[in-house]
Amino acid sequence: MSFLLPLLVWSLVSYVPFIWHPQMEISEAGGVSYFREGMLVDRKVFDREAQAMAAEGKPMPQGQRANPIYLPAPHEVALALYTAFTTEPKRRNEPWLHESLWHSIQVIFWGFLLSSLFGVPLGILAGTFDLMSRLSEPFIEFFRYLPAPAFGALAVAILGIHDGPKIAIIFIGTFFQQVLIVANTTRKLDPSLLEAALTLGARRMQLLFRVVVPGIIPHLYRDLRILLGWAWTYLIVAELIGTSSGITWFITQQARYKNFDNVYAAIIIIGIIGLATDLLLAWLGRRIFPWERGAVNA
Repeated sequence: MSFLLPLLVWSLVSYVPFIWHPQMEISEAGGVSYFREGMLVDRKVFDREAQAMAAEGKPMPQGQRANPIYLPAPHEVALALYTAFTTEPKRRNEPWLHESLWHSIQVIFWGFLLSSLFGVPLGILAGTFDLMSRLSEPFIEFFRYLPAPAFGALAVAILGIHDGPKIAIIFIGTFFQQVLIVANTTRKLDPSLLEAALTLGARRMQLLFRVVVPGIIPHLYRDLRILLGWAWTYLIVAELIGTSSGITWFITQQARYKNFDNVYAAIIIIGIIGLATDLLLAWLGRRIFPWERGAVNA
């Protein structure tokens, strides 16, 4: 139902004329010199011109109620979803849609992987040891409020105009949030487990690797699932930095030529990939951590 309700609203707005069709699509120009077949005009303009033609005794313009060009109907977007993968690009040097998608997935993968390689260990250390928390978290709390795209020009100057700055923006956008979330998750570990380990003579490294890490892994897995979705939200901004590439390039090109059905199709594809990835990770979590169903399904 959560998918059907928005689709129902979209269908009603698209197919039922008396709900919201603020424009007219010209089928016959009549005596109006600037009207063209297929042209979209506001209904007020159409009514005004029709009244003027009637008063002058000229042929009346004909048309039907329509939505603006930026709101294609569901069937048009569904067709665009299919044709985007089967239609060859107009220019030889332009990538296919699936090639653009694959490029975007690689940017997400490397940006999030690098973020996790540094963010997860630092978050665990900050959540386990008070000294690490005091050394790192105040600065990270400050830095996480800085918008990642603000570092775009600096990233281009240092890393060039290709994928380097894009990966850097994904990294900046997720790393600082990751450290704080992982640290908070680490602090939620049952204190009695730590007390028992210390009582039995566990040293700091033993405490970390034999108690803390095993105790938080299911919750850490859930956090990374959530943060991966956060990385996707930075994709469009990241791919606009330097040379436009990936799915962002496809969207901007289609918007430039007012092919809004393709724009909606590309946006939906991003959502489908993100949701499919999350569902796959949730399924894997249930297999890897069967004793923590609630944690990995949250």
